[in-house]
Amino acid sequence: MDTLHRPTRKSLPLTARDVEDLIKIRNSVAHRAALADLVDAPVSEGASEASVLRAVFEAGLRAVRHQVEEAGYAKLAAEMDASTRQASARRRRPAWADE
Repeated sequence: MDTLHRPTRKSLPLTARDVEDLIKIRNSVAHRAALADLVDAPVSEGASEASVLRAVFEAGLRAVRHQVEEAGYAKLAAEMDASTRQASARRRRPAWADE
């Protein structure tokens, strides 16, 4: 039997600054557009506080994922030693070979 995955509602304490920022995002065309770009979804003028909060949360998750990916790529690059890079370069056909 398949279990239905249902969204849950969590309590999220907000500081006064958080509330101010949410109000700014909801009321500013520029802020809504920037948030929409970050989450690849429209954030309308009449968006509820909950939907704006969800979009902000999604933007934060994407930023974390992006940072983890960048750190992983940097680690892979650091692990690739000079001899591996040199061997790889030897296998490549030189640019002038097609002239």
